[in-house]
Amino acid sequence: MSNSKSPGERLYAIVEQGLCIGCGLCQAVAGVERLRVTKTLSGYLQPVVEGELDDEIVDCIYRVCPGTRIEGLPRSLLEADTRHDNVWGPWRRIVRAWAGDPEIRFEGSTGGVLTALANYLLASKRVDFVLHVKASTTEPSFGEATLSFDESDVFEAAGSRYGPAAPLVDIKAALARNRPFAFIAKPCDVAALRNYARQDERVDRLVRYMLVMVCGGYGTPQGTNDFFRRVGIDPAQVTALRYRGRGCPGPTRVETGDEAREFHYIDYWGEDETTWALPFRCKICPDGIGEAADIAASDTWIGGGPNRVDSVDDPGTNALIARTRAGEELIAAAAEAGALTLEYDIVPDIMSVYQPHQVNKKYAVWARHQGLADAGRIVPRTEGLRIEQLARDLPDESNDFQRQGTQKRIEIGKATEPTPVASDN
Repeated sequence: MSNSKSPGERLYAIVEQGLCIGCGLCQAVAGVERLRVTKTLSGYLQPVVEGELDDEIVDCIYRVCPGTRIEGLPRSLLEADTRHDNVWGPWRRIVRAWAGDPEIRFEGSTGGVLTALANYLLASKRVDFVLHVKASTTEPSFGEATLSFDESDVFEAAGSRYGPAAPLVDIKAALARNRPFAFIAKPCDVAALRNYARQDERVDRLVRYMLVMVCGGYGTPQGTNDFFRRVGIDPAQVTALRYRGRGCPGPTRVETGDEAREFHYIDYWGEDETTWALPFRCKICPDGIGEAADIAASDTWIGGGPNRVDSVDDPGTNALIARTRAGEELIAAAAEAGALTLEYDIVPDIMSVYQPHQVNKKYAVWARHQGLADAGRIVPRTEGLRIEQLARDLPDESNDFQRQGTQKRIEIGKATEPTPVASDN
């Protein structure tokens, strides 16, 4: 990929054009001596160049970065009898479920199914460890990559993390253990790992399961700080943040020194998706539903979100989408072992009732990408996600509205980030 820009400028273009999610894979590819994914002055986790980059390294980053390339399930994992839905993608089974252990169901996000599956994978010796995210030990609102080797490790990481996290920053070290493991993260992180599998054969050999949460986007650092200030808390005084859990969704708990205050999930996110403070990359995401994963787990709130009354005593129920034969078999085996409780099977149309915002974005995203092209921006490469086909089902005026909306965001600077500079804290 020839370009008049320097390798560093080309790398930074991904960040400056609002496409970086801070997954950490670029650091793994280039090596920490060349670039480091760290908290920058913007508040995000972003790559900062620290050594010599060349075009070959940056070309590789462009091939694997989920800001520049997002694809669906590899063809090798699509079985002849796998069913397909234009919005929800490939599926073999969709079932409502929760963790068989009541404590895990209570502590985990929604019904605790990802925590339960991680525990089952370890207990059954299907994997030797799980690579996932826990609360950061240095930034209260962030997540950080962690390896779990037993149930206590997994339990420590239970619950959602809505802040920046870099689960792939040390993926080479995880692969170097040469032991089978599972990866649990956001859909974009799994898309990145699938991309990287084309560069490193160890991924397909060692990563036995890829599990995701269906994701509406993660919270911006500015949005989180605005929440703190809105409820009368100085962001600099926050020592711990639990976004949800201990019920469904459970309280958002903020600790400052010896004091702890709890708020409703809606206090953090707002009443509906129009109030969500999301990075630009999340607004143009073509796959929040985890099409590249073996299993995707979602909330099951009718209409896409909880209310202040009914959610108080909600014990939590997930919807599990098994996309691969391995994912389908894992759900059945975990249920047989008591790790999961399965309620009843559902179909994609029910998922659309639970996750209408995912449906809306899936239809809108192709036009949003055209808006990027109109502005001369990097357009993420997509394959197997049907976004152009879905856009053809919309009236021209709807696509024009989305396309022009993206152009407007770019014009007024809402799709642009400053060149990354490492923060001092």
